[in-house]
Amino acid sequence: MLTNRKLKIEQLLKHRQPNLTVVLENIDDPFNVSAILRTCDSVGVHNVYIINYGHKKDYAFRHKPSVGVGKWLTIHQFNEIDECMKIVKENFDNIWATHLNSKSESLFKKDFSQSCAIVFGNEHDGISEEMLKHCNGNLVIPQFGMVQSLNVSVACAVTLHEAMRQKLEAGHFDNQQISDETYASLMAHYEEEHNKKGRIL
Repeated sequence: MLTNRKLKIEQLLKHRQPNLTVVLENIDDPFNVSAILRTCDSVGVHNVYIINYGHKKDYAFRHKPSVGVGKWLTIHQFNEIDECMKIVKENFDNIWATHLNSKSESLFKKDFSQSCAIVFGNEHDGISEEMLKHCNGNLVIPQFGMVQSLNVSVACAVTLHEAMRQKLEAGHFDNQQISDETYASLMAHYEEEHNKKGRIL
């Protein structure tokens, strides 16, 4: 008989969306990163790519808003944009920047049923010109107030929930999307981590 915990993990894995990811470029506030990680977990994003120039931070485990979340995600950390984006391009067909220019499209016009990586930039400087060279599209969240900006964690939440809505309509949550090999590997990893605490999953 499966435990409630194991059943929950099985449901988590069956709903993971391997063709959707988030790339974070040089986010300053660790609490923003932590909030984003929680959103990623909640909508089925499993792999998250974090670039911090010159250093790496263990965002997943040290900051209260994401306590417990990091162990359920695979977080890839990099010091260089090119190094990160080489891997992202190998795994995702589209790379969309959350960036406003003359070619930007509304969030609601993007097709998130496609394989895509969504890039979010620094709270003060946005997405760098170097990063934009790696992107093949820009998206914006329509806004009608005086202040045309949102906190990066809020922007990420709005964007990912629109992606989730589209994926639900496309049936991506109806069947397992990750490979059986990945499923087995992650389940074994979760069981190992759980058993380290002296409990049976």
